[in-house]
Amino acid sequence: MAKGRPVKSEIRQNIVEILYFMKEGYGYEIYKTYVAIFPKVTMRSIYYHLKKGADLNEFKVSKIEKEKGDYSWGGEAEKIYYSLGEAAKPAGNEKAREYFEKKK
Repeated sequence: MAKGRPVKSEIRQNIVEILYFMKEGYGYEIYKTYVAIFPKVTMRSIYYHLKKGADLNEFKVSKIEKEKGDYSWGGEAEKIYYSLGEAAKPAGNEKAREYFEKKK
């Protein structure tokens, strides 16, 4: 048996299911969708799993946009858009499918 934490993650798999239907999305958008469908998680956890999933090739960064605005941290926000990578295995989660069908 291998040492360390298991590579598989339920949160990351749920993000795969969301991106399967969204095709592409940025961190906060994915977080809002996640808490609407699945049990509540922290935004920090979503960002961790997006980065970890990108390292594992489950997600890929499609584009990075800088958005001007009046934010509490300054005048610019960076949005990193993610899509499914080659290692992603969407299972067609029923909850996610129903959510996106209602949204249309």
